[in-house]
Amino acid sequence: MLTNSDIEALEDILFAEPWGDEALDFFGLHGAVCASVIGPVSLQVEELFHLATGSDTLPDGKVPEIFAQCVNTLTREMTQALDMGQPLELPEPEDGDPMNALENWCAGFVETFLEHEESWMDAASEEEVADLMVPILTLSGLFEDEDFQRAREDEKVASQMAEAIPDSLTDLYLLFHAPE
Repeated sequence: MLTNSDIEALEDILFAEPWGDEALDFFGLHGAVCASVIGPVSLQVEELFHLATGSDTLPDGKVPEIFAQCVNTLTREMTQALDMGQPLELPEPEDGDPMNALENWCAGFVETFLEHEESWMDAASEEEVADLMVPILTLSGLFEDEDFQRAREDEKVASQMAEAIPDSLTDLYLLFHAPE
């Protein structure tokens, strides 16, 4: 389990120069790690660092140790929960806007998915993946699609989509990782 100080140290790295403006926050990184765990392509810590910071450079030539520790902890916890049939719990902000945190989480997940979209679509039924991804794609705020915008603006629909995400994650995980 990540502590508040782990998360603070992680965000210090994510918001550091020179990538701070482009980087994912903790919620976005959590979404990216989740997509790595759930999808057909398990990303290495270095790839998640590049994705999270939007930079091809590593500070001092390597991934910061706290970043690697946090990613490995999140990966292990998510995998254990899913393997035990438990739904994943998305992180919630201690203060601030939960929908903004969810949007950041979804954006991190979607960016990771898009990095390896072909593998996701080749590994399972395209239609099933697309259906399960709808709530995450919609709430990510990354797409200008009129239907997505309408759904995000309708509080009731957005709330229903947010509630559907844990089940979608479990179904996606089973789609890619459960034997037939």
